[in-house]
Amino acid sequence: MTQTSASPALVPDGLTPIPATHVAAVVTSLEMHAPPDRPVAPLPLVRIDADLPRYRALYARVGAPWLWFSRAQLGDAALGAILNHPDVEAYALDQDGTDIGLLELDWRVPGEAEIAFFGLVPEAVGRGTGRRLMAEAQARAWRRPIARLWVHTCTFDHPGAVAFYERSGFRAFARAVEVVPDPRLDGTLPRSAAPHVPLLADRAALTPR
Repeated sequence: MTQTSASPALVPDGLTPIPATHVAAVVTSLEMHAPPDRPVAPLPLVRIDADLPRYRALYARVGAPWLWFSRAQLGDAALGAILNHPDVEAYALDQDGTDIGLLELDWRVPGEAEIAFFGLVPEAVGRGTGRRLMAEAQARAWRRPIARLWVHTCTFDHPGAVAFYERSGFRAFARAVEVVPDPRLDGTLPRSAAPHVPLLADRAALTPR
């Protein structure tokens, strides 16, 4: 996560003004160094690495409420280069013919794996499905010879995300602030995405001077 040229320098102690055209989030990284000792119930996961339209549709359904934008900003060639890498696996969680969850695992760094993307569509949240999907994610990640599995979340995500990962066996090890242009302003995401994150540029334009 790097600041863009238009992003302000972070004030170490105190408040850092953020342009109305940008958004800022606190990113927490979490890790584990051994697989959890718990049974894993099989889930109907389907590989979708080669199906970019399906991946994009599921990424949007899962991520738009939480301002996920990085994959949406990639063209097909760039996205395909990631998903078709032999050390990247993307899965859809299928329920009665409908994709309700996304899991993407990344082993491109030797000796470790990252849960690059993990989430459920809004209507599937709160039913225990996330716990089962996480158990499956961990089991699949540790099938390869790794010494560390890690994941990151931010303050735009579900407010219970950090606690969920900690209950799943992860421990926080780093924190950072990410400042980026608001992806709703350039059409990457609809303006209705992530209503819990105010779209300040629109409000600034309506504020009398």
